Amino acid sequence: MTAAFLVFSILAPLENAVRWLLERLHYNVGLTWAWAIVGTTLLVRIVLVPLTVRQIHSMQSLQKHAPEMKEIQRKYKGDRQKMNEEMMRFYRENHINPAASCFPLLAQAPVFISLYLVLKNFSKHVPPGSDLSWLHFVPDITAKANSNWSGYVLLAVYAASQISSTYFMSAAMDKTQRRIMMVVPLIFITVIAHFPTGLVIYWVTTNLWTVGQGLITRRLVPRTPPAAPSGAKRSSRTPPPSDGGSGDGNGAKVPATPPPATKRPVSTQPRRVKRNRGHGRR
Repeated sequence: MTAAFLVFSILAPLENAVRWLLERLHYNVGLTWAWAIVGTTLLVRIVLVPLTVRQIHSMQSLQKHAPEMKEIQRKYKGDRQKMNEEMMRFYRENHINPAASCFPLLAQAPVFISLYLVLKNFSKHVPPGSDLSWLHFVPDITAKANSNWSGYVLLAVYAASQISSTYFMSAAMDKTQRRIMMVVPLIFITVIAHFPTGLVIYWVTTNLWTVGQGLITRRLVPRTPPAAPSGAKRSSRTPPPSDGGSGDGNGAKVPATPPPATKRPVSTQPRRVKRNRGHGRR
């Protein structure tokens, strides 16, 4: 009970800030309460752009050094502690922060909780008869998402947007981890269904922002080529590899098929002709 009270006390200033922002977008800008939630989401994501840039750089670094990290994991597979030490040393030497990809999500968590607290008692803070609908589709943003059919449709949109956003956020992970990251959020739909519909609108908006951000990043930011393994460094004089061959350990390329047999050298000495001794006899 004390811990919950402490959390609410810490989030109280942020809750008041979210409520103030919603009121400014509604009363001063003229947006409906639902569109004010969308506007608040966009403003939060704009503020988080520096963290998002760090997230993109971190994902590129992880992709670039993925072969080397896999080699460290393979080498110290039997010694977990040694593997962790080597990985941390590798991160420091290459200026990689693996936790940078989680910063935008962690930064949104307090906003998400504060918006939940605002919407929980939202009807008490708005004038009676206020328009709480959205797109003539959602009748009441303060009602639970599972209270009507429009909420279920919105949950389906949330699921699709969550899968798409996770697809871009987990680009640096292997296939197994990526599938887990895409499936796990869908499990929480049963929990999200009990949240206010306005909170689902917030989550759909931030997912769509992530999808758009991923599409722009893929077009504007060139992909970083993976780093070559330490034992196969190429010099500037090393010829490019040819198709169908394998390495000989020194960077050279060995043909996949054996070379054709060379012809026997032709002798330069005149050929001796054996004469028939009986020729000419009668």
